[in-house]
Amino acid sequence: MLFRLASPVLMLGLLGLIAGSALGGLFVGRSRREHHHGLREASGVLQGALLGFMGLILAFGLSLALGRYDDRRAAVVDDANVIGTTYLRAQTLSEPMRSRSLPLLVTYTDVELRLTDEVPESDATAQTIAQGSHLQRRLWALAGQAVRSDPTATAPRLYEDSLNAMIDQQTVRVAGLNNRVPTEVLLLEVLGSAIAMFLVGLHVGLLGRSLTPLLLASGLVAFLLFVTFDLDRPTRGFIEVPDASLAALRASMDAPPALGPP
Repeated sequence: MLFRLASPVLMLGLLGLIAGSALGGLFVGRSRREHHHGLREASGVLQGALLGFMGLILAFGLSLALGRYDDRRAAVVDDANVIGTTYLRAQTLSEPMRSRSLPLLVTYTDVELRLTDEVPESDATAQTIAQGSHLQRRLWALAGQAVRSDPTATAPRLYEDSLNAMIDQQTVRVAGLNNRVPTEVLLLEVLGSAIAMFLVGLHVGLLGRSLTPLLLASGLVAFLLFVTFDLDRPTRGFIEVPDASLAALRASMDAPPALGPP
């Protein structure tokens, strides 16, 4: 559910939860300030402990999200590299496999580009992956024909090797898109931050301090939570996985093949 929310809705929801918790603690602290002087020291100790815990959990969640984001970026670059190598080696095939394989590789690149804009595990993504798998089977069948027609030639075997790497790389990329930070970690971050900010508000209320620093701290915590969530939403958030390498490869395919027919 958290993954499918629109980014503005998610940001406002996190801000409302964290700021609401802080304001709730502030209200309770101010209402108890005159009658519970002993709470000040206890709330200060709890606040310090919870803030340390919150910082640890936020750092842990952010590191997990950053690691997955870097893996997705690397997977796109690797995908472009193996498709580009396969496209170049397809130009060395004999006819008619050459003229049949090159257009299929162009279409396959278009399919891989669409993956960067579709929500993982959605129906649209499933259809795109199925289309890519169908193209892979057609390309593999043509590669097998090329090898059987000339068993001693080097070009068909090199092409078959790069085609196999291309098929494997799509699996790696799809797995990376579906590999998100566990929901339990995200919920722990949100709940821990809300409880910690409640205690901060309670302590501020007991001490009778200003409201402005509390709101600023709430906004900062909500923003850190949002960045963690956004990094884990590669096709839905503001921080998207760039597909410049695939787009550049697709643009290069519009030019005539560098190697003419053998």
